[in-house]
Amino acid sequence: MSFEYQHQLTQPIVLKRGTSLLAPVLLWLMDALPAVLAGGMFYPLTRMYNVEFDKPFLVLSILAAALTLAFLKPGNSSSQIISGRLELATNLLLRWAVLVAALLAMGYVTKFSEDFSRRVVVTWVLVTPVLLVILSLVLQGVARALLRDAAQARRAVIVGCTPASMEMQRRLSKHGELGLSVAGFFDDRGSDRLGCAKYAQLLGRFSDVASFVNRRNIDVIFIAVSPGQVTRVREMVNELGDTTASIYYVPDVSGFDVLQQRASDILGMPVVAMCETPFHGYRGLVKRLMDVTVALLALILLSPLLIGIAYAVKRGSPGPVLFRQRRYGLDGREIMVYKFRTMTVTENGDRVTQASRNDTRVTPVGRHLRRWSLDELPQLINVLQGTMSVVGPRPHAVAHNEEYRKLIKRYMVRHKVLPGITGLAQVRGCRGETAKVEEMEARVLYDLEYMRRWSPMLDLEIMLATAVAVVRTDRAY
Repeated sequence: MSFEYQHQLTQPIVLKRGTSLLAPVLLWLMDALPAVLAGGMFYPLTRMYNVEFDKPFLVLSILAAALTLAFLKPGNSSSQIISGRLELATNLLLRWAVLVAALLAMGYVTKFSEDFSRRVVVTWVLVTPVLLVILSLVLQGVARALLRDAAQARRAVIVGCTPASMEMQRRLSKHGELGLSVAGFFDDRGSDRLGCAKYAQLLGRFSDVASFVNRRNIDVIFIAVSPGQVTRVREMVNELGDTTASIYYVPDVSGFDVLQQRASDILGMPVVAMCETPFHGYRGLVKRLMDVTVALLALILLSPLLIGIAYAVKRGSPGPVLFRQRRYGLDGREIMVYKFRTMTVTENGDRVTQASRNDTRVTPVGRHLRRWSLDELPQLINVLQGTMSVVGPRPHAVAHNEEYRKLIKRYMVRHKVLPGITGLAQVRGCRGETAKVEEMEARVLYDLEYMRRWSPMLDLEIMLATAVAVVRTDRAY
């Protein structure tokens, strides 16, 4: 069960019985803080710089506050309370960058940016996110302290001892600030068959749930039985109609290899995503902003190196400077990927032979470029075009894709995201020739792991690890 799915389950049940009014006020402040700071900081900054707070600044304040409601709300109250400090701070800073980019784009299109003091705007851009992160962390800490009172926790039971329900119990016990204490499990199977005793006590059979809930004043019931027991679930819900407990159904998808599992609805019908891209909603915007920023900076800073490489390739052997090859991109659509030419051939047909150690097709200049992965740098242009990402599963030649999709289970799932210049597989040592199917399988497993675990921080870690891997590896040839 993913954290995102857990958040959706726990969102309505954050506050405990008997919690003081201060806790909901703090949660409301965490939601309102970004808009208050974004809109309210312009007035003191104009006074500090002796600039008139005129009508344009008033309009900008209102616009900034309004946009934060779309860009800067880190999630529901549960997710803000549960998030680690680094995760919350990173989330806020990334969303702030998106907000600033949106405002700059509006200013450029409308030409209103000339109406504002640059000192005020620059200070606002730099100081406001610092205050936002500091105050958000303070509010989070105080809210956690208030909500961690075990005596006020709402009591819960879980019907059905499954991998999903045991994982839920483990996470709820880890996050006492959610205000839920699991009393135990109900299941028709014995504890010796279930293996859930180490997580919580087995309280009885399915038929005992309703009486136990009434007798012990249980507040929340999680039903986590297999789809084959749907008739029993219906009967149980009818029996629980004589209680005041909140009831949640936890679908057990432990038998499936899920990717980016999350709960949602389509026209009011509840659905559970089992194979989905991690870049849904604002995540896609954050990912794209990171890609464009990194690609632009890299192209600017590395432009002398790129010109030098182009000259060396041209002088080193006959043929074009850039090699263009057909590969599969997002959703399996064909794209054209750019590389510095490193071989005497430019294979791009139905059969492509992978480069191997001491390959005679590799040019002298190309050997050095491949050793240090410098031949991949033109793919920064692909990133700006939107056909690739800086970090993601490496794209393979179309001929290799057609070969491996028949041999490796779930191979094509890696195409649910943009291919990358580097990826988790590459920093874990999966570079160079894949002479065996098992070597390609290892790459695919890392690609799927990346898609399950994606976060902006993971992308940054992979970028840094790539620099280290390029220096240390001897598998690029």
